[in-house]
Amino acid sequence: MPPCDSGPLFPHPYSPLPEPTLTPAPPAQAAPDAAACEALWDKYDMLPHIRRHSRVVAHIAVELARRALARGFSADIPTVRAAGLLHDLAKTYSIQHGAGHAHLGASWVVSETRNYAVAQGVMLHVHWPWRVPVDDASRLCSLPFFILYADKRTMHDQCVTLEVRFADLLERYGRTEAAREGIEASYRQGLTIERALEAHLGCSLHEDSFDCGRLVL
Repeated sequence: MPPCDSGPLFPHPYSPLPEPTLTPAPPAQAAPDAAACEALWDKYDMLPHIRRHSRVVAHIAVELARRALARGFSADIPTVRAAGLLHDLAKTYSIQHGAGHAHLGASWVVSETRNYAVAQGVMLHVHWPWRVPVDDASRLCSLPFFILYADKRTMHDQCVTLEVRFADLLERYGRTEAAREGIEASYRQGLTIERALEAHLGCSLHEDSFDCGRLVL
């Protein structure tokens, strides 16, 4: 098993910037409910398989948030659910036209919802560009890490282990050495987050299915 890595994955434009505040704050607007999120899927022509994927990511992220609440951490379930449902809002556009889907999706979410916590989860769901706060439980057990980890545990519309997810990514996208290095670095960061969440939430996550079999996609 590769070593964990709590540092940044690679040089990133955000890395020199101050890390964002992750403690819950009153949003400018309430988080959109599931129906409102699905209306945005329609507005931005989200492909069916991305909708199914997003439902699974939201389900896993909400389960993590519920476990965090049970351990005494702060988490807002509607906000976490909305961030999970909207994390790939711009993925269809990105596939068809190019552009970074996390950044574009976050800008759309701010414009559509005025909820900056949801937009933060969308913007940071691909990777965390700063050192992972493995020893800061309240910072780690927060919305961006719930979404990021849930996305890394979801292959298409199935909950799988990190190993299975990243083996699939290597097979599909690891065509160059640079691509393989990026995927492997992302895997190491995912493993770091998984182990830290396990420690702070007091449960094993490695092969946890999060009861995804009950989902109607």
